[in-house]
Amino acid sequence: MPFIKQQKSKAYFKRFQTKFRRRREGKTDFKARRCMITQDKNKYNCPKFRLVVRFSSKYVKAQIVKATIKGDETICEANSKELTKHGLEVGLKNYPACYATGLLCARRLLTSMGLDEIYPGNEDPSGEVVSTEMNGKTYFVEEINDDKRPFRALLDVGIKATTTGSRVFAVMKGATDGGLDVPHNERRFPGYDREGKEFDAETHKGRIMGEHIAEYMREMEEDDEENYKKHFSDYIKADIDADDLEDMYEKVHASIRETPEREESAKYTGFDKSYKNKSKLTYDERKAASNAKKAGLQAAAESSEEEDDDEDSD
Repeated sequence: MPFIKQQKSKAYFKRFQTKFRRRREGKTDFKARRCMITQDKNKYNCPKFRLVVRFSSKYVKAQIVKATIKGDETICEANSKELTKHGLEVGLKNYPACYATGLLCARRLLTSMGLDEIYPGNEDPSGEVVSTEMNGKTYFVEEINDDKRPFRALLDVGIKATTTGSRVFAVMKGATDGGLDVPHNERRFPGYDREGKEFDAETHKGRIMGEHIAEYMREMEEDDEENYKKHFSDYIKADIDADDLEDMYEKVHASIRETPEREESAKYTGFDKSYKNKSKLTYDERKAASNAKKAGLQAAAESSEEEDDDEDSD
């Protein structure tokens, strides 16, 4: 039987629509985005806020974003690079750093809105899921104020895989402990047993406080000291030992709660007005400069020829 190539008809190409660029590049899941940003039909100008978490090669970023017709608007942003100002100089992308970044974003947002004292969050991270029910609705905060409801945001992970123990959920946990209302459960936190359907909050708390990093440091130091010095060189330079991690992260959390505001950078005062550009040369001036340059090159060539003749005569 001969091979018959299937040809697409003209109707197929007439109805073909090119997908969005970010969909073709695999950067945006527009179906999930549409579900997150769709507003209620019985409310006017009530956007749904998203807790957007994105990772780079060295840092993690958390943003509170709302969708508008013109495009997304970022209300608050926190980067793990800022944790150096709070005492965390190394490991700016691991699980504890992601938790601290989410905490910083939440406290910064609530401080700007005047909700920091009403919803202080969980100052002592326990790793458990905290929720409160009111009027048939579940809020993921400890207590609910009668006058002002908590700030709700939906977790936006983009195209990152939502596997159990992912650092995305560390940012979310930091945001909820910071006072934000982010719907979630314990099934994706470290310490959840999928078969037994049980959750060990102590395991999750250990991840938040960096116990897994401390254990790995101790094991590597005992087994292979040379590899330990290479792998944890930044920790050694900063004089951080495995026993110092828990205290360090506690101080970082306390510093974030004390001063969550962003430091203002130096303002641009403008250019130096004393500087003036050179005036444009006239035609005669450009021609004179060109002739002078040609004469210099010609004189240099003649001098080099005379030197060569002297060498030949010798």
